[in-house]
This record gives sequence, C-alpha cells and structure tokens, in this order.
Amino acid sequence: DAALRIAVAGNIIDFGMGTTDNIQVEATIERALREDFVVDDTRRLKEELQAAQNILYLGDNAGEIVFDRLFVETIGPENVTFAVRDVPIINDSTLSDAADAGMNRVCRVISSGSPAPGTPLELCSAEFREIFDQADVVISKGQGNFETLSNPPRPVYFLLMAKCAVIAREIGVDVGSFIAKYQSP
Repeated sequence: DAALRIAVAGNIIDFGMGTTDNIQVEATIERALREDFVVDDTRRLKEELQAAQNILYLGDNAGEIVFDRLFVETIGPENVTFAVRDVPIINDSTLSDAADAGMNRVCRVISSGSPAPGTPLELCSAEFREIFDQADVVISKGQGNFETLSNPPRPVYFLLMAKCAVIAREIGVDVGSFIAKYQSP
C-alpha cells in the first residue's frame, strides 16, 4: 500500500506544468501516506496484480520514475513491462531515464514508440500495441496518459494526482486529489 501511495505521490514531479517552484515532493508523499484516495480502486488493483502474469506499466514523467520503481519492485517485477518514450517529449520519461533510475535492472523496459505526450495508441508501435492488448493488467501513470487513454479500448488502472482543474473536473475530484481509478470500455 505504501509503495502504491508513494508512486502516486511521485506524480507531483511534473516539469510540464510550467513551473517547478512549488513542487513539494516530501510534503506530497507525507500527505499521500495519510490521506485516502478520492477515487480508490486500489483493492481491485491489488487483487488483479496478485493473479497477473503480464503487467504493463505506462511511465509518465522523468523524475517520478524512481517512485514507480519502488512500486514495480513490490508487485513482482519479473511480470512487469515498463513503457516509456524513445526521446524526450515535454518531460515524459525516456529509455535513458529508465536506465538512470535502474528500472531496466528491475523489469523489462520498452518504448511505446509514441512521438507524442501520453500514450495515444494510434501513434504507438505495433509491438507496444500488442503488449498493451495482451497484458493481464495495464497501469497507466499520470495525467498525460490519462488524457490519451481516458476512453480505453480495454480495462486500465489510472494512477495519478489531479494537478490541474481540467483533469480534476473530468474525474470529478478536487485539484490535489490522489486517484487510483479502474476504467473499462
């Protein structure tokens, strides 16, 4: 539970939000460890992860990937494929970031092949789409992935912090809320 909460809190690290002056990582982690998720499908996620043999985890921003690694290590890294970008797009995590965070020493790391922020499936590689389709569980991290997958063609778990009014309004929560949301087509 703590590793999941820390991964969601790590979503505060978002240099694409314009300014980095107010990023309060430690305070956000402390808050995530004591506050309830506003949308809380963690029980269902944990149950599915226990049975899953093939987990696809969509990384979000560079920096927060370190917090994702902690969660990946707790859910059975031998079953996880962690997807990032080939090259930097805004502040999305890349293959290089994954290597710097040691993610490639923990689980399989691939590129989504997307040349755009988030995970717009129509722009992703055929290899990635096949992995996406065949995964037992898909975990989509962050706002950018939520924006591009909010009407998913298959069940997806969204882990994020609502950092802007647009996303908060779409999910039906306040800005700053912690989200662990199951969504199916």
